[in-house]
Amino acid sequence: MRGAIAGGKLSGMNETEIISLIRLAKTIGVVGMQDEAHADRPAFAIPQQLAQRGYEVFPINPKIQASLGRPSVSSLSELPVQVDILDVFRRAEHIPALTAEILALPSDKRPKAVWLQSGITEPESEAKLAAAGMTVVSDRCLGVYAAYASRT
Repeated sequence: MRGAIAGGKLSGMNETEIISLIRLAKTIGVVGMQDEAHADRPAFAIPQQLAQRGYEVFPINPKIQASLGRPSVSSLSELPVQVDILDVFRRAEHIPALTAEILALPSDKRPKAVWLQSGITEPESEAKLAAAGMTVVSDRCLGVYAAYASRT
């Protein structure tokens, strides 16, 4: 499924709505973020671009200590803030477990939006997240949309 789910239903968010989502965001948690040792990977380069655009980026990866000068946390429950967007760099087969982790969070700690990067879709999980009130964007690159949002 390419596209987005919003507010508990398939909405087919248009480009304007996606850009608005990005412009309103201030904090972004990045599941699967890489550190500077892997600067050539999208899971480092895209969060780095987001940080350069002024977003507060929180690395979530138990395999790294820190990235972009910020300590990495091992799980969503360890995030110090509720993030506006949870950007996900994990393969589709890992999305159901991540969805369960998100839904297990207290509502005031859940991300406002979950963004599955290019090539990542998991319709059942997307529907569960949307039913819980989160906006879900799948199979799109947050870096591309953030760049576009900053130019328009």
